[in-house]
Amino acid sequence: MLKILKMKYKFPLFGLIGILLFSCKPNQSLQTIDRKVDLTRYAGKWYEIAKLPNSFQKNCDCATAQYSLKDNGQIEVLNTCIKPDGSIKDITGKAKSVSDNNDKLKVSFFPLIWGDYQILDLDENYQTVLVGEPGRKYLWILARTENISN
Repeated sequence: MLKILKMKYKFPLFGLIGILLFSCKPNQSLQTIDRKVDLTRYAGKWYEIAKLPNSFQKNCDCATAQYSLKDNGQIEVLNTCIKPDGSIKDITGKAKSVSDNNDKLKVSFFPLIWGDYQILDLDENYQTVLVGEPGRKYLWILARTENISN
């Protein structure tokens, strides 16, 4: 399992949680955090620390996600990364909460196509987060800074 989790930095707690979530009981739904997510605090820039490899981020490094709250209750999502030739790749989408706790969202980068985005773990200070989706194809560890320490 460690081979498929691209580890860029040391992150023992979130890394261990991610490995355990995705290696045990693959047919069960994921457990999201057990408290309400304040989307105002969640908004802002997040840096990708690690991820399970996926096709839409192939050959993409230094990825970031910028979340901005909109007046209509939705969230604008701007994902960026650097391609091997040094150019910047970006895509803008939208997200909306689908749970009372804001721990489950739907995200869309293409009209009429929505994907699951679930907040699995989030520290109390909103500095590191583990997100994934029920099918366990996708997993990200994100942080407010470019790297995290023990």
